Amino acid sequence: MKVIFINRDGTRTEAEGKPGDRLLEVAQAAGMPLEGTCEGQMACSTCHVIVGRDWFGKLPPASPDEEDMLDLAASLAATSRLSCQILLTEALDGIEVKIPRESRDMQGY
Repeated sequence: MKVIFINRDGTRTEAEGKPGDRLLEVAQAAGMPLEGTCEGQMACSTCHVIVGRDWFGKLPPASPDEEDMLDLAASLAATSRLSCQILLTEALDGIEVKIPRESRDMQGY
């Protein structure tokens, strides 16, 4: 399955995943600057991404806990989600997500 990341500078990076993979893990494997400090426990917003409008409606709704964490994210948009909460499915093959300008990956340093 293809995932397209739109980097902060507008360049596009294509990555491969498989059904059931967390978007966060696919992003990290592709070198995207998403830290995921809490390792998918929804205790932070360091894996915040902006999902392309055409793809946002194909995702299950965010849980109240995810919404609470998104309130803490920088550069929040109408289609913001936590990448640790997005599991890839066949319906998401080709999904496009944007990396927010304020994203950091302190594990990369």
